[in-house]
Amino acid sequence: MNTTQVKTTKLRPEDERLPLGRTLAYGLQHVLTMYGGIIAPPLIIGGAAGLSSEEVGVLIASCLFVGGLATILQTVGIPFFGCQLPLVQGTSFASVATMVAIIDGGGGIQAVFGAVLAASAVGFLIAPFFARIIRFFPPVVTGVVITMIGISLTPVAANWAMGGNSKADNYGSLENIGLAGITLLLALLLSKLGNAAISRLSILFAMVLGTVIAVLLGMADFSKVGNGTIFAFPQPLAFGWPVFELGGIISMLIVVIVILTETTADILAVGEITGSKITSRRIADGLRADMASSILAPFLNTFTQSAFAQNVGLVAITGVKSRFVVTAGGGILVILGLLPVLGRVVAAVPTAVLGGAGIVLFGTVAASGIRTLSKVKYEGNLNLIIVATSIAFGSLPIVKTDFYDSFPTWFATIFDSGISSAAVMAILLNLLFNEMKFGTPKNNASVFAAAPPRMVREEEVRGLRDGDHYEAGKLIDADGDEIPVVSDDDFKDALITHQLKVVTGVNNQANAEKQRGRRQNTQQSTTELNHA
Repeated sequence: MNTTQVKTTKLRPEDERLPLGRTLAYGLQHVLTMYGGIIAPPLIIGGAAGLSSEEVGVLIASCLFVGGLATILQTVGIPFFGCQLPLVQGTSFASVATMVAIIDGGGGIQAVFGAVLAASAVGFLIAPFFARIIRFFPPVVTGVVITMIGISLTPVAANWAMGGNSKADNYGSLENIGLAGITLLLALLLSKLGNAAISRLSILFAMVLGTVIAVLLGMADFSKVGNGTIFAFPQPLAFGWPVFELGGIISMLIVVIVILTETTADILAVGEITGSKITSRRIADGLRADMASSILAPFLNTFTQSAFAQNVGLVAITGVKSRFVVTAGGGILVILGLLPVLGRVVAAVPTAVLGGAGIVLFGTVAASGIRTLSKVKYEGNLNLIIVATSIAFGSLPIVKTDFYDSFPTWFATIFDSGISSAAVMAILLNLLFNEMKFGTPKNNASVFAAAPPRMVREEEVRGLRDGDHYEAGKLIDADGDEIPVVSDDDFKDALITHQLKVVTGVNNQANAEKQRGRRQNTQQSTTELNHA
């Protein structure tokens, strides 16, 4: 039994092991893809809390270090922890608005750490519940969520392409957008090359070449790389012990529920891309790793951890499904957290370069969702209205960022994310239309039901000949004779009968030939005897 289990595990796509050099290269590509996203929360929170540049540096190093540990736990996995999929973990951006609100409310950064710790502990306890709802995530739901992950990340790519800092003088300049466009073009051209290795590393090479171009144009500054310490271990509780405030904990608990929803969607998305089997047990292990990392985070001066959706796109576009590649990326993050000088090198990569790469990556996530939706059956049901309403509903906070400004904070926290709002709508509509059969119209009675396109299967066309035509509900051949239209079972029975007749006829013909041969032999023998 154990031998069979080991063999099955080795056959999983995500268990593929690549040579060390390629593993490190692909891992670095993952780090560069998510680096801007992982350092954004500490920059925002540090600024809101009024921390000095050195203290903000501590937050950034802690985010990199804990994100690396969380990634290693998620990809390698231990009993009950880690989904063992190529998922990159890092500081969740979903909690930024709530953490800023806690700071503005007078709680300070210690209250933020306390809220993260308490809410993550509750999230850890309810993680198995989320794992049991996998049956409510059919392709019509997962396709919507995966599509919305890509769509909701598009503004992030646009912001990066414009320069990343809206307060900078050159934000949105043609230079920044042009640099992003060059990086995008390089990624596409490198993907077009016949060499498979170059094609898979096209995003990394494009970012490197884009950075070189930025240096030549004077748009990249590496002068500050040498400033600061080379090695530094994150100091536990560098900002003091966490402070627990009920209001902050409740607000953060809502965020944790959103994170659990998004991580579940990311696990399902990666499973769809890699072709891996996703079970409720596997989701539970992934969510427990998510929350365990978030519980550890406040003690090491950082915040809630979650799966990074942008790296899901990198898995899709490169086709590299090995979880050990992402493990290598986690190791690089840990080293960056211990070696601030390396982090400063990566941080010097122009944000516009990341934006050019992000357009491809995030678009690929949306394309993966569309591919999933293409497998959904739309005939005789209301799946079309589920997809249409959920995507439109999830797009509201993306196309109109102030849509939920007048709503209560707890409501806005949940639905201000295009991913979570689309997920909630898709799940509820799937329950209403597909699980609760009462009242649902049948036979495409709804105006929202999709009319199936007119088409004929290829194997059916092969049976037609020139002159065959359909007349008065009957199929007529060129001679005017009717061709019977039968069911699949009747066709199989007729085919078997025909084959038996053919075989019987061949056998009869063979027997007849044998009999004819015997008669000829008998006649020849009789003739010879008469002559004798």
